[in-house]
Amino acid sequence: MNMPVTLVVDDEPDIRELLEITLNRMHIQTRCAANLAEAKQLLAGEVFDLCLTDMKLPDGDGLDLVDHIQLAGLQLPVAVITAHGSMDIAIKAMKKGAFDFLSKPVDLAVLRQLVSHALQASLTRVSDKERRTRDILLGESALMCAIRSKIDKVARNQAPVYISGESGSGKELVARLIHQQSPRGDKPFIAINCGAIPPELMESEFFGHKKGSFTGAVADKQGLFQAADGGTLFLDEVADLPLALQVKLLRAIQEKKVRPVGEQREVAVDVRLLSATHKDLAKMVQEGSFRQDLYYRINVIELSLPPLRARPADIPQLTEHLLLGLAKANGMALPRLTESALNALKNYYFPGNVRELENILERALALHEDCVIEADDLNLPLGMELAAVEDFDAEKMSLETYLEDIEKKALSAALEENRWNKTATAKYLGLSFRSLRYRLKKLGLE
Repeated sequence: MNMPVTLVVDDEPDIRELLEITLNRMHIQTRCAANLAEAKQLLAGEVFDLCLTDMKLPDGDGLDLVDHIQLAGLQLPVAVITAHGSMDIAIKAMKKGAFDFLSKPVDLAVLRQLVSHALQASLTRVSDKERRTRDILLGESALMCAIRSKIDKVARNQAPVYISGESGSGKELVARLIHQQSPRGDKPFIAINCGAIPPELMESEFFGHKKGSFTGAVADKQGLFQAADGGTLFLDEVADLPLALQVKLLRAIQEKKVRPVGEQREVAVDVRLLSATHKDLAKMVQEGSFRQDLYYRINVIELSLPPLRARPADIPQLTEHLLLGLAKANGMALPRLTESALNALKNYYFPGNVRELENILERALALHEDCVIEADDLNLPLGMELAAVEDFDAEKMSLETYLEDIEKKALSAALEENRWNKTATAKYLGLSFRSLRYRLKKLGLE
């Protein structure tokens, strides 16, 4: 079982050493910071089970650190060390979310008891934390804060929302959040992968059918529109809808009625429509493969999700969350990522986004030793590191061309890693085979 890790924040070397010795004797690892800035840097890059901080720091105070940890959603027990008799400060710290406090001079017996209680509380909170974060959009970057703010806004109305973003970037999760936060939250949420339904069965799946309406229709069947009545219908990979069904879908949206196959009369339905795709739907409209009138009907509000490589600051929190779930599912102790491993993830291109990150961590979980994941355990393909920002020259090429060049190199490296087996490459990158094939065609790599 891995040892707990405690962050000790104090500007006095003697105090840091005293706390470090005491905690090490309790089989607890320590990382030390002399000020607020160092503490924030360590929190951004590593996972801790407990934080002990002095109230007075050279560049702030312990209350600032409590606020930072609360705002970052780290769910980390914090104990503040106060001057003797500063009970009002201690109470203020606990109102802000601190787990407990210690008075100077530190009583080591009291310290050991406090640490034991805090770590026990942290362990019992793990399952609650996993449950709470399962259906939330993780990340504290400006991009993700903006996305969550927009989700809050669009959830309040009934307008159709079009969610764009690369494969694996969390489009279905965003759709579920919009539903959950809307007035329809207690009604059904029905998700359809339009690319996974055979064209000949699509109309029946969407609108239902009557018994005997075609060969194999041995009973009446309710369609997905009726199943979502009162709730939300999410059309994933909406770009894969054949043109014939696009016409019928447009009518169902406009009339709020559907006609099951073989039925003479229409059935009224009340659904909130959300749709998504990783493809360029506007370009498909120009090419004539997607109806313009349907595009404008489903794209009343557009919500564009950023790729994971655009928000590397969110990778530590995502990694902690995913490892927590994977370790629990496999009955393993939660491992710790080294700083070099975390830096490798931050500098990786992630063609498959969050889904690929989960695949990488699952592999690393099988390869790591001593409850520590090193950079080599991640087995990241060579040649897929993010190019330095300063390499981009706006006078020589457009941003779109620059990004396509990076993606082309990344996909080529992944294909070589998997001996040009497309099925294996798609699985390796956390992409669907359809998504990989689309990208290869778009980039001229087929």
